Amino acid sequence: MRFENWKYPEIEDGKPTKYNWIVKNLDKFKMGQHTDIGAFTYINAKFGVEIGDNVQIGSHCAIYSVSTIDGKEGPVVLRENCRIGTHSTVMPGVTVGANSVVGAHSLVTKDIPDGVLAYGVPAKVIKSLNIG
Repeated sequence: MRFENWKYPEIEDGKPTKYNWIVKNLDKFKMGQHTDIGAFTYINAKFGVEIGDNVQIGSHCAIYSVSTIDGKEGPVVLRENCRIGTHSTVMPGVTVGANSVVGAHSLVTKDIPDGVLAYGVPAKVIKSLNIG
């Protein structure tokens, strides 16, 4: 089992974890069990970021609950068992559904439903995944 000895990581606001990822605005950040966040990922939880159980986030990702470029803000929710590919960006107010996969280098600007493969700039649903 991949996470047999998984322990909740020590997280300090704005400082790299021992796995080299960063959360800003830690008081609005929630993370489930058996979650894997890749090195050099940045999470800005100013308006809330909630990560479910068994989520995988690749390295070099960016998850923003606020965007200073266009003024958008809103909570980001990554539902259980979803996977976010390396170098992807998730924008404010977006939910990625349970058991969905976001391909590498994607820009997620809209909700992704449960159980699908989505990728691109902007990310679009490509196909349904037969999970179950």
